Amino acid sequence: MNAIRVGLAGTGRIGGFHAETLKSLPWVDSVIVTDADVARARATADKLDVEFAPDLGVLFASGITALVVTTATDSHPELITAAVDRGIPVFCEKPIAADVAGTLEVVRHVAKSAVPVQIGFQRRFDAGYRAARQAVASGELGWVHTLRATTLDPAPPPAEYIPRSGGLFRDCGVHDFDIIRWVTGREVTEVYATGANRGEKFFADADDVDTAAVVLRLDDGALATVSLTRYNGAGYDVRLEVLGSNGNAVVGLDDRAPLRSVEPECAPSPLPAYPGFLDRFHGAYIEELATFVGVAGGQMANPCPPGEALEAFYIAEACELSRHEGRPVRVSEVRR
Repeated sequence: MNAIRVGLAGTGRIGGFHAETLKSLPWVDSVIVTDADVARARATADKLDVEFAPDLGVLFASGITALVVTTATDSHPELITAAVDRGIPVFCEKPIAADVAGTLEVVRHVAKSAVPVQIGFQRRFDAGYRAARQAVASGELGWVHTLRATTLDPAPPPAEYIPRSGGLFRDCGVHDFDIIRWVTGREVTEVYATGANRGEKFFADADDVDTAAVVLRLDDGALATVSLTRYNGAGYDVRLEVLGSNGNAVVGLDDRAPLRSVEPECAPSPLPAYPGFLDRFHGAYIEELATFVGVAGGQMANPCPPGEALEAFYIAEACELSRHEGRPVRVSEVRR
């Protein structure tokens, strides 16, 4: 495989981590970064000893052969289509766009080209989730009847983030919706979602919730529950339980899971709880970008094309409708 030159747009927390990862990967010849915050991009470039571009025009003119997008959501469609039109493979953090209409427009545009676009759902690259998927596919668990998923953040993001986040279902729950589809190989047909606000007022002001519960019905009759919150003070808690007629598989139940048993015989773990997503999914993020380098170099199949992200987004959209209307919603109601 020929070495590739990677451009990275967006040098925030995850962007800085990705830039450092890319620099360390085999087959990456060079990395060049840019950001709307020029000073931040320059500081990242200096810290990591990679190249700096003052704007996107310079980035695209620099001879990049792959692009990693970690900018704000509203810029994703423009960056994806600009790269694809130039024949440049793209890795883009979810979501593709802020709404279904924008997502569909990008999906249709990308479908006209053979240029790969990989969407960032890092849980697909986590060893635990991969083991659970294999346990389902092998038949080891028997037939799956119940799944329980959690994404529990230790503390809310800044107030200014919430109005442009897309809401709890699109911002956080979408990872659970994607991984439930991926682990089971099934589609979600119906949702019932509800939410609550007991924390900061800025959630309600943005017509969002800080805590939610979702029931999903899969196309084979299995049921799944998803619990979401911005206020899990014990730590970052992301797990999946897959329960079958012959056995079960549990992801995320390790010594750093922020769970405290009050049973007298159970000693607490001496290890600290995960403080956030970069700690919990450190290895998965690295594997995800290593895979993208292989995709960009034509050595690997795309593990998460835009159509996969669209399916998870449809489920999130159905949840939002269900929360507002207080009723079960079939996913087919929000398809376009």
